[in-house]
Amino acid sequence: MMFAGLATLGAALLSACSPVGALNLLVPKSGYDIREGLSYGPDPRHKLDVYVPHGLTGPAPVLLFFYGGAWSSGDRAQYLAFGQSFASKGIVTVVADYRLYPQVKYPAFAQDAARALAWVHGHARDHGGDPGRIFVSGHSAGAYNAVMLASEPKFIEEAGGKLDWIRGVIGIAGPYDALPFTEAQYIDMFHGANNKDSMPINHVDGKRPPMLLATGTADTTVLPRNTDRMAAKLKSHGSEVEVIKYSDVAHVGIILSLAPGFRGKTTLREDMVRFIQSH
Repeated sequence: MMFAGLATLGAALLSACSPVGALNLLVPKSGYDIREGLSYGPDPRHKLDVYVPHGLTGPAPVLLFFYGGAWSSGDRAQYLAFGQSFASKGIVTVVADYRLYPQVKYPAFAQDAARALAWVHGHARDHGGDPGRIFVSGHSAGAYNAVMLASEPKFIEEAGGKLDWIRGVIGIAGPYDALPFTEAQYIDMFHGANNKDSMPINHVDGKRPPMLLATGTADTTVLPRNTDRMAAKLKSHGSEVEVIKYSDVAHVGIILSLAPGFRGKTTLREDMVRFIQSH
């Protein structure tokens, strides 16, 4: 099974929420503005925060991020450290909420991600961003959302956009090839234990935007094989993909390595900035 320990994913990330929230107290508050609670759709969960770097001299690259939480938990307010990490590097950073289970099931997660992308493309200039340089990223379930957007163009097209709105994708420890599901919650969420349509890997049938896929070798929640198999599928269709594996890093540790006090644990921040700057 490609997604080992799926039943523990929500618990693992919920247990991380308290330290993530506490980390907000350590995040520098200078050097950027936060434009909070902007609506990208009609649902109360269709909200996002935009982190705008100070001192921009021209349109900046934009990074749209979706957090993890097993598609059933999470809140953008917990990701101040993520916003600061990249706003401090001159990147306009957007952290988006999306509807969660049991309110919705697949494909609503991907549809919300596409709606958020359409908002970012339409409003990037209002916040100092370049609509021609939008990068989409996520961790865990959020990485699934980001990679699904780039794997299946119909979601973006249904939101009024085009695949080439995405300059690049950064997936962090994502479940791209997680079948079969064995837990009742996920079988219900994705309409069956083996619904192939629900996995990003099964939507790659041609060249896709460049991707950076990162994972930790100690991740027992979302096995690194998800990353390996997704990368192989992308490469088989001529897509540019880079895989980075951080030694002895687990599922929550990889995203915490973007926060103050933990940034020495991996080079994820530097690798993401390099990927954005090179594309």
